[in-house]
Amino acid sequence: MTGRFIANPVLPFCGGCGHGLVVRNTEKALEQLGLSPLDVVLVTDIGCHGLIDSNFTTHTVHGLHGRAVPLAAGIAASLPAGKKVIAYIGDGGAAIGLQHLMEAAHRNFDVTVIVHNNMLYGMTGGQPSSSTPCGFRTPTCPDGKEGRGADLCRWVHAAGAMRCRRVLGKGDFSEAIAEAVAGSGFSLLEVIEYCPSYGAKHNPGRSLDDIVREAGLALENLTNPPAPPCRLAPKTDTGSLLDLEPISREFTSELDRCVSIMLAGSAGEGVQSAAEMFARAAVAAGLSVTKKGTYPVTVGIGYSVAELMLSPRPIQHTAADAPDFVLVTSADGLKYCGPVISRMRSGHLLLDSSLANPATAARVTQLDFRKPSGPRAAALCASAELLRLHQLFPLAALRAEAGRSKHTAKIDVERLLADSKTS
Repeated sequence: MTGRFIANPVLPFCGGCGHGLVVRNTEKALEQLGLSPLDVVLVTDIGCHGLIDSNFTTHTVHGLHGRAVPLAAGIAASLPAGKKVIAYIGDGGAAIGLQHLMEAAHRNFDVTVIVHNNMLYGMTGGQPSSSTPCGFRTPTCPDGKEGRGADLCRWVHAAGAMRCRRVLGKGDFSEAIAEAVAGSGFSLLEVIEYCPSYGAKHNPGRSLDDIVREAGLALENLTNPPAPPCRLAPKTDTGSLLDLEPISREFTSELDRCVSIMLAGSAGEGVQSAAEMFARAAVAAGLSVTKKGTYPVTVGIGYSVAELMLSPRPIQHTAADAPDFVLVTSADGLKYCGPVISRMRSGHLLLDSSLANPATAARVTQLDFRKPSGPRAAALCASAELLRLHQLFPLAALRAEAGRSKHTAKIDVERLLADSKTS
């Protein structure tokens, strides 16, 4: 199987998996409709079905589990007429993203959603999903699921989808896919399949026809009165990331090796902003820089940590066994970095004077980061002290960057960075 829509004939599924039939029938349907691969966007998410991305020659987008539908809706909302957006999801993803499914159907986004309903979570060991029919056995439900499964077609139809159809994943059902894709507005096609690894093995002798009949799931084709698909006007007042103004090289650095820095403090105290200013200043000094932030989901409390790498050469990786420098401005930051600090066998720890000195083999210097201009300027203050002590790049570069940053509007940058805390 190779053609205009499938480049690799080797499909990434178990032998006998119904997902392969969905792919083959999708290809056949797209050929029937006379579409070009460049007119089609295939959106997938987590699950065995999502392994197919690289086989297709269409545009492909891969999302989080249960989030293929909102991604597809967003893409379809601003595409010109004639383009087709297809979302592949599993029955597990349909359950996880049920609100997205109902909302997309209700607003009538121009998307075709194909549900690979093999009646369980195949990628994680065969747990039952919301769509698992009553009595269907899985590895984690050996006596059969209790309670009836969700009727996705009826639910999505009730939400306002233009077309909802259920078919068995057997033989040629390309006509059903072609009908769904050709139509305007939201379509859902539910394909009932067997997972050969967990479904067939635990339900011997039961055919798909038996399962669907016993579950009371009709192979029906439901429609709603035609309605215009939802389209959104593209935003034109948002600049592209590709149009960001490049950072000009205004300074020079004598740094001759790659160094890693961990800047740790508390949420809401400007740690990430200080790291951003530091990174931009390093770039202005001609260095290659990487930066990544770490903080809890509750972004307003707890620790806030930024990790940076600086190098005179391009950086090919962002992992370091241990940081060369750790800057800690608060108890939250010290608690988070404690294990890292304890493993340091060299390097330099710059610690706010209010904090207890931790056990470490690294050189330790305690300074007043929080007192001069308050907690919100402590991370910037610590960054400046690092430059004074180690001359990674000129302090003037950080001063220039901090002077034009919106994050320092309430900070006297000149006074803060002019006063060395080591003197």
